[in-house]
Amino acid sequence: MTYIHREISDKILAAAGDMPVVVLTGMRQTGKSTFLQSQRELKSWKYITLDDFNMLAACREDPETFIASGEHVIIDEAQRCPELFVAIKSSVDRKRIPGRFILSGSANFLVMKGISESLAGRAAYFNMHPLTRRECTENTASLPFIKAFFDDQSLGGVHALPPVGPEEIKRGGIPPVCLSLIKDSDLWFRGYEQTYLERDIRDLSRIGDIIPFRNLLRLLSLRTGKILSVSELGRDARMRSASVSNYVSLMEVSCVTYRLAPFLENRASRLIKSPKIYMSDSGLAAFLAGADDPQSDPLYGSLFETYVAQNLIGILHSTWPRADIFFWNIQGRHEVDFVIGSRKKCVAIEIKASSRWESRDLTGLKAFMAATPQCIAGILAYNGREPAKLGNNLWVIPISTLIS
Repeated sequence: MTYIHREISDKILAAAGDMPVVVLTGMRQTGKSTFLQSQRELKSWKYITLDDFNMLAACREDPETFIASGEHVIIDEAQRCPELFVAIKSSVDRKRIPGRFILSGSANFLVMKGISESLAGRAAYFNMHPLTRRECTENTASLPFIKAFFDDQSLGGVHALPPVGPEEIKRGGIPPVCLSLIKDSDLWFRGYEQTYLERDIRDLSRIGDIIPFRNLLRLLSLRTGKILSVSELGRDARMRSASVSNYVSLMEVSCVTYRLAPFLENRASRLIKSPKIYMSDSGLAAFLAGADDPQSDPLYGSLFETYVAQNLIGILHSTWPRADIFFWNIQGRHEVDFVIGSRKKCVAIEIKASSRWESRDLTGLKAFMAATPQCIAGILAYNGREPAKLGNNLWVIPISTLIS
């Protein structure tokens, strides 16, 4: 597979020079294995994958012996052998030096009971998200716009960039698809869905009948970017709320979906306290939702927002990990798609998929800024080309600039 430089690589390498264990997670096929085998600084590390049946059997049989020579070892798909983590804990406690293990897998170890406890205080955690637009265009040398803007609230150095096209939404950020390494993306996503359901979910759970899970996954793709309502999902899927909660948690553990928490640091009444749910990749969401032509699909606005969200989250986690991202919603009145906060300050961002904007598009931003003294700027991000400062700390910025 073509190797694209990942912005998070410097932080992973720095952590490996400081911590005995580094954990790299992320949804399947986002480029973790390619990074671990192709990154120059990791070429001398011993690489083991538990996708290899013999390796997995040896690890399960005697995990202590399996890691006995544990210095500068990469273990890929580590979640397939939970017994491994107790052995690593014991080994690290006996010999705590930096750079002993890099563990990688298509599951979020932080929320897997037992695993996170075994590695507490011994590991640094990172998530490799789908490729961002910055990475796809190999334009990562400059500081991300959102961080530079947050620091000085100016449009200095803004360059005209192509708007986000519907084909980018449909491709998403999973490398084989977004880099056009395969010809039939629908065929690839169909295989991806089957692999995910038949392998990852069965490895992580005891689900016998996979059909209800598959149906719920497709229902969630239709709700990407929406407030998560477990009771509503259960009604539509004809499932008990407890089962829905369990299945949604499995999707999060396997990094296929994630929740965006609400911003609650103001006193506005009727604030929505439930999270938003997003598919981790807009291309996968479009496939599961059956949006063959995203731009003409009623779901286009949500898919567009999903694409922007995955870019913003990928950029923040890779370059600005101390920043947090939320959404804001006053039920039935106002909402803001994203709130990025750091150092007790925040910036509010409203997303508009259209190439034109109107004054009424600023309503939610103005309401949020009036209710939130720590908000230093409001951004209306639209799919056009021209930025503008509107006064009163309000800005109109092209989405292509926002995620650059």
